[in-house]
Amino acid sequence: MTSVIKTAAVNGIEGFIVDAECYSAGNFPKFSLVGLPDAAVREAYERIKAAVKSSGIEFPQSTVTVNLAPADMLKQGTAFDLAIMLSIIKSTVLSTSDTSGKCFIGELSLSGKIRRVNGVLPMCIAARDAGLKEVFVPAGNALEASVVEGIDVYGVENINQLVAHLTGLLRMEKTAYRGRELLETLPENIPDMSEVKGQENVKHALEIAAAGMHNVLLVGPPGTGKSMLAKRLPGILPKMSFEEALETSRIQSVCGLLGKEQSLVTARPFRAPHHTMSTAGLIGGGKFPVPGEISLAHNGVLFLDEFAEFKKDATDALRQPIEDGKVVITRVSGRTSFPSKFMLVCAMNPCKCGYYGSAEKKCTCSPAARSAYLAKISGPMLDRIDIQIEVSGIPYDALKDRTPSERSSEIRKRVEKARERMVKRYAGTGIFANGQLTPAMIREYCVTDEKADEVLKAAFERLGLSARGYDRILKLAKTIADMNDSDIIDARHVAQAIGYRSLDRKYWINY
Repeated sequence: MTSVIKTAAVNGIEGFIVDAECYSAGNFPKFSLVGLPDAAVREAYERIKAAVKSSGIEFPQSTVTVNLAPADMLKQGTAFDLAIMLSIIKSTVLSTSDTSGKCFIGELSLSGKIRRVNGVLPMCIAARDAGLKEVFVPAGNALEASVVEGIDVYGVENINQLVAHLTGLLRMEKTAYRGRELLETLPENIPDMSEVKGQENVKHALEIAAAGMHNVLLVGPPGTGKSMLAKRLPGILPKMSFEEALETSRIQSVCGLLGKEQSLVTARPFRAPHHTMSTAGLIGGGKFPVPGEISLAHNGVLFLDEFAEFKKDATDALRQPIEDGKVVITRVSGRTSFPSKFMLVCAMNPCKCGYYGSAEKKCTCSPAARSAYLAKISGPMLDRIDIQIEVSGIPYDALKDRTPSERSSEIRKRVEKARERMVKRYAGTGIFANGQLTPAMIREYCVTDEKADEVLKAAFERLGLSARGYDRILKLAKTIADMNDSDIIDARHVAQAIGYRSLDRKYWINY
């Protein structure tokens, strides 16, 4: 007898449908599993056998062969347990049950309970897109699956509950759809910009960066508030659209970062990996590729504190994903693509001791030591950072001042106003911020007046800008123009953008 049960798997962050095909015959107990299973999938039979017997269900005493189709794609993880189990007992307790149009996802415990698995969100999207009407997932993943519109979601606690539902002895309740309304309010635990005393010029630079999704480098002595400012950046970024939230949640789902009570990522991600992180951990990779920190920061902020302490090959590996908005990892088994549209924020000291150029404390580093420290940041990497700003010490009077600073919510209103102009202007292009403009779009949308052209030409010749640097100044000037409700980039906008790009000439002039 042959039976087919639908389940799903994940390749990268994309889900795809898998058919658990079972053929059983004879009365000699033997089990074979084919279809490129990994070690966790091959061990499914032992879990299934124990779970079925623990649940008091008859287990077929026959020769069983299970194929996971398509057979040429690698199957990883334990999410196939439930579908394999159902395909095996389809000939016994489920012989009269209709399993068509249904998808089953979940890991079995030896007692018959259904355990949470990673990647349920992209799997449910794949099931919906394949035309399936119902999806059965572990109860711990039910909220996560409930954000997928157009398919009925059932959270399953154990095998007996599911079998009773399929045989008509019990009617399980569907998990209510929870989607766009989740984005109406932001989480309350995001640090507020009003907690930062002084540094108004840096706050303004971060406001511009947030509006246009521009990369930022903060350079200054220890204790000036670089990390504090960066951690408050998510609070002034525009709220995510439902499409952005869904894409971000898919990545978090694959990595197992969505909590049991969490159905959707509603705040823009803020990832701050330690400087000892490997290149694979930052970019993504492994024998079976998984997303790295740049993909976990998709649609949000990647904060690299102590930027110069990161391995040079790791920071240089950021260059291509910054340009492409994705990272492609190639292995013998195939190619996997992960999205990586993030806002890069870096913070670093100007030298090893941290006080080069400081008015408060004398630098103890030798010229050779400063040179070696700064040389860790390559020119091409600096070229991809739109805003480079110095964060100086805070005067005592500013620290003592009790006057409330501007709250993140007020700054975010201005940022969202500028972003609305961009979204409207680039509608239908897949671009939603000036920082993402392609060279062709820069020529089309970054219109300058005559005086702005003169300022740009002078800066290009005096500063020795590259073609990429020229384009990034135009993108930054366009954001400054949007913040001032201007459709044309004038000389003031260009001059301000150039000012934010010239810090590297102070520190890296000889390197």
